[in-house]
Amino acid sequence: MYLAQIYRCTIVIQYTIRQILTIKKYNIMKRTYIKDLNNFIGKEISISGWVDIRRDHGKLIFIDFRDMSGKIQAVALPSNKEAHEVANRIRTEWVVRATGIVNKRPEKMISKNKETGVIEPNGDIEIELKNIDVLNEAVTPPFDIRSDGKEVGEETRLKYRYIDLRRHRSQKNIRSRHRIVKHVRDMLDENGFIEIETPILTKSTPEGARDYVVPSRIENGLFYALPQSPQQYKQLLMVAGFEKYFQIARCFRDEDTRSDRQPEFTQMDLEMSFVDREDVMALNEKMLIEIVTKQFPEKKIQAIPFPRITYKDSMDKYKTDRPDIRNDKNDPDLLAFCWVIDFPFFEKTDEDPLTGRSGWTFTHNPFSAPKPEFMSSLMKQENIGDILTTQYDVVLNGFEIGGGSIRNHTPAALQKVFEIMGYPKEQIEKNFGHMLHALGSGAPPHGGIAWGIDRLVTLMNNESSIREVIAFAKTGEGKDLMMDAPSEISEKQFRELGIEIKKKHK
Repeated sequence: MYLAQIYRCTIVIQYTIRQILTIKKYNIMKRTYIKDLNNFIGKEISISGWVDIRRDHGKLIFIDFRDMSGKIQAVALPSNKEAHEVANRIRTEWVVRATGIVNKRPEKMISKNKETGVIEPNGDIEIELKNIDVLNEAVTPPFDIRSDGKEVGEETRLKYRYIDLRRHRSQKNIRSRHRIVKHVRDMLDENGFIEIETPILTKSTPEGARDYVVPSRIENGLFYALPQSPQQYKQLLMVAGFEKYFQIARCFRDEDTRSDRQPEFTQMDLEMSFVDREDVMALNEKMLIEIVTKQFPEKKIQAIPFPRITYKDSMDKYKTDRPDIRNDKNDPDLLAFCWVIDFPFFEKTDEDPLTGRSGWTFTHNPFSAPKPEFMSSLMKQENIGDILTTQYDVVLNGFEIGGGSIRNHTPAALQKVFEIMGYPKEQIEKNFGHMLHALGSGAPPHGGIAWGIDRLVTLMNNESSIREVIAFAKTGEGKDLMMDAPSEISEKQFRELGIEIKKKHK
């Protein structure tokens, strides 16, 4: 045993010696992040990152370096010939490792905010360069990333998104998104929720928007669908007894193009058992308040608790079910949350040109339950237009950021919903038989909600488009300009899938 321990110690010592010799041979120092440089004044450090800007003042060459934590100015002096020569040839966006001494700037050279006079981050220090290693050269970027990018055409920015994401505004938005999602995860974990992933390849069912479909190679002629939401799966998890589920879920809807719509988007999705409407709304209101107060302390919530507005009152007063109730619409940091409740369960469909009859469809979600006082009307299929549902939407500054409901947890009630919508018994069984069977196996009362993460992050960062807070966004027409998608596939793939494309005649 002792020999084995001695052997292991010998191996560790040999490895450590090799590391020390390698560092000495190649002059490699442990990397320091730019945000921490104030802790190393008077000391030699090594940073790694990008060349943000280079300014040649003749004998002195100033370079601003950038990493994920911040920026720092460095100076190459003629007295250090090696560093000066490299500094003379490097250009914007080259990737480098720079070694030098962290010095205090002279008082007159300290960088301050022009409006407030406050010293900018690292504005009172700079690096005296000793050595610069070029890790990768870069072609001239297609646009300047030091601005906010608003002067650059969106299509150009999306095509070169990997460069566009380097700009400060983009980095801020994506990191803000991370903080919001992490806050949600942490808070739900503290409240007893567990995160469960649900399938991406699922079954096509009539739930609203068109599905994206995926052909099966193994079973030609059969198709999967990408989920419009995890709606059915999260209810099945309640049947399975998990009681508190959540997920940061990817969702897909093949909808008509719109300026601020993406074919794929992200929801914060949750479901709870043995709850009523008040339980779900209270939890979500608490989460939203905490996200604002802890992640965006500069913002002010107009009213707590959030005001509640019935659908009827909202339509009568604001002509929309997404009212903007801000007292001052010119204040970008004012957040006016509200709940819209008491939605109609059903609405009339367009008249069928063949039969001349109109039917009913759901306004929000076919799996919603009616308010308790309207359950009798649902089961008797009477006064359908008067039935109110347990649906609740949370609205922020005129945008719906979340919606949910208490669900029908008995198969008989869900069956009635589909009957009112005109589905024949055979189609109900084919499309939703799995749900009816599951609810009949002992489903608890349950309800939930889904937030639009993209929209929430957009509003919290005062952006005008969800594409500004999605790392690799698509255009309003659903195109990925960076990857050139959608694109054609090979004839071999068509044959494997048993698919033939018929060209449209012009």
